[in-house]
Amino acid sequence: MASRAATKQSPLFVCIIGTRPEVIKMAPIIRRLREVRWADVRVVAIGQHLELLDQAIADFELQIDHRIAVERQRNSIIEIAAKIMERFDVLADRLSPTCVIAQGDTTTVMASAMVAFHRRLEFIHVEAGLRTGVLRAPFPEEFNRRVVALAATLHCAPTAQAAANLRAEGVREQDCIVTGNTVIDALLYMAGRTLPLPADFPDVPKPILLTAHRRENAGAPLERMLGALRAVVERYPDVGLYFPVHPNPDTQRLAERVMSGHERIRLVPAQNYPTLVAALKASWLVVTDSGGLQEEAPALGKPVLVLRDVTERPEAVDCGAARLVGTLPDRLHHSIAELHDNSQAYQAMAQPRFPYGDGHAADRIVAAIAERIHIRDPSSTISGQVLGAGPVDPTTVSSDENSID
Repeated sequence: MASRAATKQSPLFVCIIGTRPEVIKMAPIIRRLREVRWADVRVVAIGQHLELLDQAIADFELQIDHRIAVERQRNSIIEIAAKIMERFDVLADRLSPTCVIAQGDTTTVMASAMVAFHRRLEFIHVEAGLRTGVLRAPFPEEFNRRVVALAATLHCAPTAQAAANLRAEGVREQDCIVTGNTVIDALLYMAGRTLPLPADFPDVPKPILLTAHRRENAGAPLERMLGALRAVVERYPDVGLYFPVHPNPDTQRLAERVMSGHERIRLVPAQNYPTLVAALKASWLVVTDSGGLQEEAPALGKPVLVLRDVTERPEAVDCGAARLVGTLPDRLHHSIAELHDNSQAYQAMAQPRFPYGDGHAADRIVAAIAERIHIRDPSSTISGQVLGAGPVDPTTVSSDENSID
């Protein structure tokens, strides 16, 4: 999907991706920029296993333009950040972009923001303003996002609360816009396609979708949580578990040791986005420490139990779609049992809600960028309410069928 009618005089936008979640949330912006007539867009992939990003971005009918491979010789975030800054600086010198656009709070985003700052480039931060208020939780993401906020020239906050966090830190009103979250754009784009249910999805009335990858939950906390989830499956014959396991070898060994050998527990490799959306749609409940699923599941009416003590995404908790359960096994087991045994409690959480936007976040972001760099683009004029109301009839994306039609 090439930029349409971009010329040599068109402003050049470098869009950074380094993880599959970043691909999902950046893809709607990249697609929108490539639709307009005034933008030259380059997708820059930065990371260790860039081949993993190829399929993720192909799912959105896009492609990578430049690759920066970053090998890890030591298990050091400092090493990775230094290599990213050095190598992205070389590419930025060659491309001379007008703007750098990146999403979220990874070390890749933080390092690219520092390069943009030192080069005096516009840096557009997507999903800006998320805060737990605890500098080391999550680690290092909370630190990263605060550093990025210092370098960003335009802050695209997904919610009003995120924008308020930024203003409390001194960000000027004119440098911050509430856009909604692009993950809802991506979810609705994918939900509009026919997606078959994974063949190994548990064939039970109440399947649970589990994802767990946070660094702070690794080791003993994860072992406790997995033990509690196995106990739930053993207690209830109508419950099964679908667990796409993070590729980290320690996590895989732990999952095999605690969870293998039960016919209603399915351990599978990390899944591509279309498959994960199909599994999400078919699930009865989501148990996760993932930020993305905290945002996506409410839009499909799926209750979420969050395996964290604090979250930078309080809107899902505030509207009743999610509940913080931490990592204590008894609390997790009790929470699932309550939803299983009390249909009223389950239905109270299972109403489709849209605290993170209406599916037009990318339109708002591109319109704000056009205004910032003084481009008059009549096609980029999405406005109005962005939060709290569903953009589509929820029954079209949340049913008990095995595919999303």
